[in-house]
Amino acid sequence: MAQHRQLKLGAFMRPASIHTGAWRYPGAFPDANFNFEHLKRFAQTLERGRFDAFFMADHLAVLNMPMKALKRSHTVTSFDPLTLLPALAVATEHLGLVATASTTYNEPYHIARKFASLDHLSGGRAGWNVVTSGNPTESKNFGLEEHVEHDARYRRAREFFDVVTGLWDSWADDAFVRDVEAGLYFEPEKMHVLDHQGGHFRVRGPLNVARPVQGWPVIVQAGSSEAGRQLAAETAEAVFSAHTDLASAQAFYADVKGRMTGLGRDPDHLKILPAAFVVLGETEQEAQAKKRRLDGFVHPDSGIASLSVQLGTDVSGFDLDGPLPDIPETNASRSAREKLIEKAGRENLTVRQLAQYVGGSYGTLEMIGTPAMVADQMEEWLMTHASDGFNVMFPYLPGGLDDFVDQVVPKLQERGIFRTEYEGKTLRENLGLPRPANRFFP
Repeated sequence: MAQHRQLKLGAFMRPASIHTGAWRYPGAFPDANFNFEHLKRFAQTLERGRFDAFFMADHLAVLNMPMKALKRSHTVTSFDPLTLLPALAVATEHLGLVATASTTYNEPYHIARKFASLDHLSGGRAGWNVVTSGNPTESKNFGLEEHVEHDARYRRAREFFDVVTGLWDSWADDAFVRDVEAGLYFEPEKMHVLDHQGGHFRVRGPLNVARPVQGWPVIVQAGSSEAGRQLAAETAEAVFSAHTDLASAQAFYADVKGRMTGLGRDPDHLKILPAAFVVLGETEQEAQAKKRRLDGFVHPDSGIASLSVQLGTDVSGFDLDGPLPDIPETNASRSAREKLIEKAGRENLTVRQLAQYVGGSYGTLEMIGTPAMVADQMEEWLMTHASDGFNVMFPYLPGGLDDFVDQVVPKLQERGIFRTEYEGKTLRENLGLPRPANRFFP
């Protein structure tokens, strides 16, 4: 008898919400992304709903869009994730705490130390979303005039990962004996000096934080390009994907998990979680009306600017009522760019229509309908191997989050595809992931 599959649910808590108009929706908290009391409430609601993780995306720069659009954006300011998440760790007990940290404009020692600390402070609930910076403006905040080229970013990321995980393995789990009588705090033979010498980094080590509770924080990745898929197959334990139809999601799922088999990794040790933008109503018509109302709060300037960021090309000078012209290769995320170009061609969208789509739900999977309809769709994707769960995005906060926890989660639990209680105390235990062995201390 086949093992019964269980959904894993993350919450995409990008500042305030993914939708450009979310902060203007009636009943929404306009300052949701920069008000700790609100964020604490959201985290506790997610824990009540037995979510696996609170996921916070991040940028190392104000988004590169024209001021006429930027002035309308609620993403212009947000907390640093690795300052916020330790505070949320104190306010929760089971919820995983996943943060984005770029391998392009950080140093491995910083990242290893911060995430190891978060894992200890939370009792083993940390996760690191390993990204290469896609925002070209970030380069200018770190002394570079030009953004690092796409493939070079991924080569750096691969070595960065090796250094960080090597630093996490600096200490044996039982290194710190703290023998008061003998006056011995740790056993020197259980400390490893990494002494990494590579193409991008020279890092001596060891890390001055004990080995994380989980061995390593959970490794999360979000790239869908060829380089991103390979990095995921080699290193990731959760992947946040952005597929909008069942067939392409199934193909991605099979591809990445197939690569894992070829690398000697167990495919069950990676959870693929597509982003899902969920809008609920008592009827499908009510949910669609809510989505239209939400989209109505998106100013045209914002939609055009968001599309320009995703394509890596300024589209404001294009014929907005004409088809999308050929877009040159850029340093923007290839996966996002290619999906939008393909969608525009497939659906014969004008530039204006594509901008409205991106400005609304950022070009991700939309689940719009009754709680039962959303549960049906989630169950279908799970059972047909298009996903292992979802990274849920809420249309506005707090109402969209409250509705999902109160209305969709019970439907999933009734079907037996989502937990009623947490399986363990750590994020790894709840995701069903093994604790990695220490490469230096078997």
